[in-house]
Amino acid sequence: MSDKLKELKERSQKRKKLLAQTFGVSNVAELRQALGTSVENPVKKAVITEAPPVEVADDTVKAKEDTTTDELVYKDSSTFLKGTQSSNPHNDYCQHFVDTGQRPQNFIRDVGLADRFEEYPKLRELIKLKDDLIAQTASPPMFLKCDLQNFNLKDLNNQFDVILVEPPLEEYQRTMGVTNMQFWSWDQIMQLDIGELTDNRGFVFLWCGSSEGLDMGRFCLRKWGFRRCEDICWIRTNTQHPGHSKNLESKAVFQRTKEHCLMGIKGTVRRSIDGDFIHANVDIDLIISEEPEYGSLEKPVEIFHIIEHFCLGRRRLHIFGRDSTIRPGWLTVGPELTNSNFNADTYASYFSPSTVTTGCTERIEALRPKSPPPKGKATGNRGRGGFNRGRGRGR
Repeated sequence: MSDKLKELKERSQKRKKLLAQTFGVSNVAELRQALGTSVENPVKKAVITEAPPVEVADDTVKAKEDTTTDELVYKDSSTFLKGTQSSNPHNDYCQHFVDTGQRPQNFIRDVGLADRFEEYPKLRELIKLKDDLIAQTASPPMFLKCDLQNFNLKDLNNQFDVILVEPPLEEYQRTMGVTNMQFWSWDQIMQLDIGELTDNRGFVFLWCGSSEGLDMGRFCLRKWGFRRCEDICWIRTNTQHPGHSKNLESKAVFQRTKEHCLMGIKGTVRRSIDGDFIHANVDIDLIISEEPEYGSLEKPVEIFHIIEHFCLGRRRLHIFGRDSTIRPGWLTVGPELTNSNFNADTYASYFSPSTVTTGCTERIEALRPKSPPPKGKATGNRGRGGFNRGRGRGR
């Protein structure tokens, strides 16, 4: 038992020394000051001996009790980030959220698009090459202001490879304080002819909120003729305006700080053989970014990067778009737009069977993650390591 106790003391001393080095203090004795805790008053154990009783005044006894009692009382978690070896019992992000309103995701580092890949040069090169290729092959931005409740989407007279649907859900009125627009119910969203707009193989991305939309969004995908294949989660930070939400869902058990975007697939698209149309695993299914100001419906711009990196199809449609979301390579449609420049024939002229996709380069193909070939089957020139240099599939 004594050996075990000795080992524990040695490990404790090593942790204290490491923590002292982390905070830049000269010795372990200065740790309490660095951690913002009071210094314990050393109390020596007295040797109990038989002695005649001595009468002491009550004030003297009270003073001695005050000097010997040195319990640390933490009223909040203001020092919980001072290191994992802190003696603060509130060393967790949930308690810090309760005390300050700072969400746990606020402390995740390097989540921005600019500095995310600093430690991964090959991945950084891949993202840059893909962004350059997407910019070079993007069609001019086009947009159409229309009332989607009365407008027939078939009148666009075009087929699309990928569609992003961003409906103004009734949920946003309760949670985001948005009041200056007409909200859509899920029954109305279901009536949109999204499936008629996609080509034989295509994708749809549907923002569905964080409550009943997770179920209703799946119903929409099935009705439109898509199979749900992914769920992109937007984790909303509040570093600029920390605090607790004043509009909480009445049926919510926890405070909701995330939102979901369901991804559906139409047709047969296999990641191992359809390298001319999709590049899988370039991005992840998680977005961590600051939530918009109260009363705004803005979504993170990173959703466009994810879609463009994944799907090489150049015909992209954004439904329920706004002036702030007009983007090269996209046709933006919605009632919140202030102007229109869409012409069906002009838009169709940007694409031909040989330029319907962005294509690829040898360097991108060498850098991008690829699926292993099926066991016992030849991969051909479209399996692992192979790619189609043209932009079309030759259909």
